[in-house]
Amino acid sequence: MASRSPRDIYEDYLGRRKAVLRALTQDIEKFWHQCDPQRENLCLYGYNDGTWAVDLPAEEVPPEAPEPALGINFARDGMERSAWISLVAVHSDSWLLALAFYKGARLNREEREELFSLINKLPTCYEVVSGRVKPSMGGPTTNVGGLKRPGGGQSRTAPARAARVSTNRLSGCSCTDVKG
Repeated sequence: MASRSPRDIYEDYLGRRKAVLRALTQDIEKFWHQCDPQRENLCLYGYNDGTWAVDLPAEEVPPEAPEPALGINFARDGMERSAWISLVAVHSDSWLLALAFYKGARLNREEREELFSLINKLPTCYEVVSGRVKPSMGGPTTNVGGLKRPGGGQSRTAPARAARVSTNRLSGCSCTDVKG
């Protein structure tokens, strides 16, 4: 495994996250149809170039790197559409974090903290698809986390909110939490 900086790993994370969000938002009809419950165990792969694919998992056991959730297609027809999309988003968030920290296995403590800090400034895929936050398209009033702030600045409650979000993102999520 080649040594990579926190910024390099974060850029990889950003591309993969963008791909997952595209599948679960802009390309949702295409994604929905590719997740046919009659097919074998399928996974949603987000690639660092921003593209995505629904495919079978890697055949090597154990896989070289963490794999996305297996069998996302099986629950599709047994749940409300928004709940299923939210569930896929939660599993995708877990995979994205696992992959980022797998790639950062050789980082020291300060570098791991930097990587986590960079990642945690962004809303999770679940927060975006469930409507808890609105993704922005960028621009001069967009902060590093990709969220627009009126006037381009942070709100006065941002540090307190950041502390809450930080701990909330690490807490568990059950299927009842994901009812979009």
